[in-house]
Amino acid sequence: MAISDAVRGQMEGASWIRKMFEEGIRLTAEHGAENVFDLSLGNPLLEPPQEFRDQLLKLAQDEATGTHRYMPNPGFPDVRAAVAENLARESGVPLQGSDIIMTGGASSSLNTILRSLLDPGDEVVILTPFFVEYVYYVSHNNGVHKLVGFTDGFMPDMDDLAAKLSPRTKAVIMNSPNNPTGVIYPESVITEIGKRLGEAEQRFGSEIALITDEPYRKLIYTDEDYPFVFKHHPRTIVATSHSKDLGLAGERIGYIAINPDYPDKGEMLDAMVFALRTLGFVNAPALMQRVVALLQDVTVDVSEYRKKRDFIHSALTDIGYDVVLPGGAFYLFPKSPIEDDVKFVQMLQEKMVLVVPGSGFGGPGYFRLSFCVPDRVLEGSLDGFKAALAEVRAL
Repeated sequence: MAISDAVRGQMEGASWIRKMFEEGIRLTAEHGAENVFDLSLGNPLLEPPQEFRDQLLKLAQDEATGTHRYMPNPGFPDVRAAVAENLARESGVPLQGSDIIMTGGASSSLNTILRSLLDPGDEVVILTPFFVEYVYYVSHNNGVHKLVGFTDGFMPDMDDLAAKLSPRTKAVIMNSPNNPTGVIYPESVITEIGKRLGEAEQRFGSEIALITDEPYRKLIYTDEDYPFVFKHHPRTIVATSHSKDLGLAGERIGYIAINPDYPDKGEMLDAMVFALRTLGFVNAPALMQRVVALLQDVTVDVSEYRKKRDFIHSALTDIGYDVVLPGGAFYLFPKSPIEDDVKFVQMLQEKMVLVVPGSGFGGPGYFRLSFCVPDRVLEGSLDGFKAALAEVRAL
């Protein structure tokens, strides 16, 4: 049966992801799970906190009617109000429940936002390194993506950003803490991004939304406050989820938060609610809405991820790898010791260590590893990292 040419091309472009999964399955079958050290997946390791289990049980035993019926597409009003209250307290921005749309996770949020903004041929500028699915979200919603390079420390190249903005630019996507690097863009960088967008809007007489993807916002290992984006650009929209901070990746629950100062905010909210419904998401899962409304101040034990970060970063540095210490998320993005990151990833595979080429994230010459795995996997991978680097040095 013939499928869409566009989807066929996207599938071929993403074939490296499928190959990584297939290789992991093959190696595990051949050598046993205890001998394969898979650091390729960003699947949250920590189970949801006890507060989640308590609230879920309580709600499951509640005999009140209507819990599982349809609700307004943007979510239960009391849930939206609870999310807004917490986010307002954290950010210092006076968000209201009407500024929140509950969704089926960050991917649902991003697709909803993009569908609301884009006409065919409109451009979306993506800061690299980036989560690979962004380009497909843009394409699915009739847009064209442009990639912005990075400088030292994986910070955005501001001159490249300015050069990539055009009269057709409708949005810029940023992700902080970042997947795949784990870096957190400091306030000075966000201020400069907002400045460049404002200058482009003046130059082109256009409107550019700053979409910030924040599923790792509460997985932070520094003592500094998270730099919220709202005050740096009026047309700011946050897309996020509770997949990482509550360990609920399989439950598909998140939200959109729009800047209270967003021009024509009412029309944008109406467009996003319409897009949420007609894309087939309809509404966020009812029971999960009720649960997370009561857990906005709760997270998994971030110290567990911090210990894993510190261990693998220190170990790889001691071995001889060039690695930036991530401020958040649960990834490292080491520099490949050879220019061809795909080839080096294959060398690691031969040593039973599975990581992901940086090329797939817009970061050629690097590779991504996830440290949200059991300690035995991190510890067991070290011999493979040592052997692969020794092999490179012997070339």
